[in-house]
Amino acid sequence: MKIIDMHCDTLIECWRDKDRSLFDGGGHLNLKLMKENQGMAQFFAIYLSRREMEFMDSYDLFNKIYENYITEMENNKDIILPAFSAADIIANSESGKLSSFLTIEDGVFLDGKLERLEEVYKKGVRLVTLLWNFENSVGFPCRDNYDEHMKGLKPFGLEVVEESNRLGMLVDVSHMSEGGFYDVAKHSKKPFVASHSCAKTLCNHRRNLTDDQIKTLGNCGGVVGVNFECSFLKEGSQRATIQQIIDHMRYIVNKGGIDILGFGSDFDGIDDGGEMEGYGGYPCLLAQMEKYFTDDEIDKICNGNVLRVLRDVIGK
Repeated sequence: MKIIDMHCDTLIECWRDKDRSLFDGGGHLNLKLMKENQGMAQFFAIYLSRREMEFMDSYDLFNKIYENYITEMENNKDIILPAFSAADIIANSESGKLSSFLTIEDGVFLDGKLERLEEVYKKGVRLVTLLWNFENSVGFPCRDNYDEHMKGLKPFGLEVVEESNRLGMLVDVSHMSEGGFYDVAKHSKKPFVASHSCAKTLCNHRRNLTDDQIKTLGNCGGVVGVNFECSFLKEGSQRATIQQIIDHMRYIVNKGGIDILGFGSDFDGIDDGGEMEGYGGYPCLLAQMEKYFTDDEIDKICNGNVLRVLRDVIGK
């Protein structure tokens, strides 16, 4: 079973620490760990951190991290290649290479400028997580306050969804308000994803998805990447367990069907890798999954569901 993971924050950590290599640097995830532990493709997010945005424009920040990403891809081209579609991921895997699928976390870089979406598309970005923890020109983030949580997309946000559909770029609703989620579900003509989210019924965190959201996402042909962050898995948890991850996986499948589920670890974006420790924990997770899922189901969760949604959105 080869793994596609839909979210990590490794790129910004490599950019922040010039001594950290994508190949074998510290943290939860690197290429060496991926090769040793059944990796197939990683969705590498360019996370637009407010820490850096205190002294740097968000689009400048994207470009600086992107430049470092290109350098890492060149330095490691014998191990990993950029991928822009499901076909690319499969071709790379068949040639013995890992795949990098480039994404952006937080649509703040758009700043009301729709042309920026095509600009980053031309640089290889194929997914944008529209919101992070702050309001931007697209819409509003998830909130504990009900009225704030029900705020929908802004008019510009609706344009972004339409343009993403036209380009063949995945719309990601992780971090988004519930109102914004339903606006995406209503207006997107293609499937969308929640790249790193969990089930709210099991853990009442504002970042998690309600039963109806899970069902809606499944009905739209989308995918949820289960997040390994302990506070999204169990209230009061200080360290994520593999069983907590499995519990969310089973629940999401029960509400949305087997075709909805994938991985969205959030490695290098979470403080503690929990029992997984990091990417090296995937074989233990897969072994535990065998108690609850068939081989065909595990294959869908590991990569099949993500490859299918990529084909549905990108077209190949």
